[in-house]
Amino acid sequence: MEKVKVVCPHCRKVNAIPVKESYAKANCGHCKNSLLDTKPIALDSAAFDDHVVNSDIPVIVDFWAEWCGPCKMMAPAFEKTAASFALKARFAKVDTEAEQMLSSRFGIRSIPTTIAFKGNKEVDRVSGALSAEQMQQWVRKIL
Repeated sequence: MEKVKVVCPHCRKVNAIPVKESYAKANCGHCKNSLLDTKPIALDSAAFDDHVVNSDIPVIVDFWAEWCGPCKMMAPAFEKTAASFALKARFAKVDTEAEQMLSSRFGIRSIPTTIAFKGNKEVDRVSGALSAEQMQQWVRKIL
């Protein structure tokens, strides 16, 4: 049976789970919390590398800041999109003010900027706010 590596959004441990079209239940083997949690996770530098390097599923990262109006407008669309892709993609947020090294590392020049990582590599990026429909189309293209 084919398996996919997924990083737990709660404890950051790597889990190998069977590949399925959809999942009714999937819990972390370490902390027992649900791997189906779709709420975007906040990433710092260490957590960023854990998720991007160790995950077989795409990691969709929203680079944002608290003071950014378009970032705040896009946040509900980002959460809504995340709910549509449980265990198909992990959604995460990086606060560019708190994580300036990560912002610099990926050349973030304007926010919001959303980057898709797959296989530990950046595969696509979009600058500017997207609607939920636009974001879902973009993520489907990456999957």
